[in-house]
Amino acid sequence: MGTAQQPVPFLKGHGTENDFVIIPDPDDRLDLSPAAVARLCDRRAGIGADGLLRVVRATGEAEWFMDYRNADGSLAEMCGNGVRVFARYLQRAGLAKGEGGDLPIATRAGVRRVRFEDDGDITVAMGAAALPAGRDPSVTVTVGERSWPARHVDMGNPHAVAFVASLADAGPLREAPAVDPASAYPRGVNVEFVVDRGPRHVALRVHERGSGETRSCGTGACAAMVAAARRDGLDPAADGRAVTYTVDVPGGRLVVTEEASGEVSMKGPAVIVAEGALDAEWLYRSWPHQAHISATFPRT
Repeated sequence: MGTAQQPVPFLKGHGTENDFVIIPDPDDRLDLSPAAVARLCDRRAGIGADGLLRVVRATGEAEWFMDYRNADGSLAEMCGNGVRVFARYLQRAGLAKGEGGDLPIATRAGVRRVRFEDDGDITVAMGAAALPAGRDPSVTVTVGERSWPARHVDMGNPHAVAFVASLADAGPLREAPAVDPASAYPRGVNVEFVVDRGPRHVALRVHERGSGETRSCGTGACAAMVAAARRDGLDPAADGRAVTYTVDVPGGRLVVTEEASGEVSMKGPAVIVAEGALDAEWLYRSWPHQAHISATFPRT
């Protein structure tokens, strides 16, 4: 595009109804402040989303970096649904150049590889889950007057997974559940409430740090799967057999597999629903203190 007063391109997409504003910025010329991101993600004053994906050219193993921000503007290490939507954008824009069917995408949690499946879904290699050595630390999740023990699972970002009798037990989730001790997660935590639906089949609700309750959380689905497998006495690294769980989220269904190598993969849909342009005058009027967009902003 031309001058800074011209519209800024954006897209809107979702993965199992976990939705994102996508900002193509291949040459890394747009400096979005936390306030700017929060305004864009505002469902009344902005476009509305659970988070923002800025598409930036990278160097090294991956050609593209997913600069992911939570809806409140804070940085996050990873977003599993976001990676799928990011990959769908690259595919749509003709930028998905991977070898052997795999496309590497750089994130703050490291490189994640995606594969476009014949059925239209996208599979993401999410890396190995990290669990505390030995016994779990004593962590409790509380909503109102009800508390549950939680298992810590790190999928590049932190999760506290609590098994409950009913998803309604989590209440309205308008505020972040209390976690005790708070020192267990100094940078905040995503909290999953998980119920059984059948053999190797669970469902969850999630409160994401910086975004609130969302319709889906990809890393949360992976964390719930790993926590459920360990609870069920399944450990692929120990017995050499991969295990797969179906994970239902309010916005749809994900299929999560843990390999004998420890690699966790997640398969699910990713959809681009809209494309448009942000009004530059509104952009500057809304965030007078943010850094300016440079004079050129190429469309991809």
